[in-house]
Parts: sequence; structure tokens; C-alpha cells
Amino acid sequence: QIQVVESGGGLVQEGGSLRLSCAASGSLGGLRAMGWYRQAPANEREFVALITADGDTDYEDSVKGRFTISRENDKNTIYLQMTSLKREDTAVYYCNLLGDLTYWGQGTQVTVSS
Repeated sequence: QIQVVESGGGLVQEGGSLRLSCAASGSLGGLRAMGWYRQAPANEREFVALITADGDTDYEDSVKGRFTISRENDKNTIYLQMTSLKREDTAVYYCNLLGDLTYWGQGTQVTVSS
């Protein structure tokens, strides 16, 4: 059984930084990519960043240059380093695993205050 656990969310002031972590465990054969999505109140869940099994990365335009996704391959753990945070980054951040099936974590709240 696949488990996906996020951590690292919290409250931060505008311009501040946070690092999110996502640890995946279980039978992860066929894993192609891991990534982050976010969902703000009254909004749909949106793509933030991903990293493939080969280490290629992709970012949503509004976070390019501010967020960095990285991965520890041996541990199936990914990170999202978020800097220069803005109020509009406030959302629940979800970790996503893309393999034979798609898996989601339970989410971690990020709140950016002015």
C-alpha cells in the first residue's frame, strides 16, 4: 500500500520562506514523477511543480524563480523550497505521485500573511 505524507507547512510572512517535504513509501515500482499541487479556498487544485524520475523539473509560471523542487531518490522523498512567498501562495499544498496509478497526500496548509 502506498503512503504519501507531507510536512512543513505553516504560517509565514510575505517575503519569507518555507520548505515542504513529501515522503512516499510502499511498492513504488513504475514511479515516473512526483510533484506538488495546491488548492486555495474556492479555487480548483492547480499544478505547482514536478520532478521526474530522471530529475527533470517543471514549474507553474507564477512560482518560477521562487520555488525549487528537489528529490532524494533513495528515500522517495521530495522537497519544495519556497522563497519570496506572496499572499497568493496561501493554499493547501498536496504531494502527488505519478506512476501506474496516481496517489495524493493529505495536504499541508501554507498561509502567507501580510
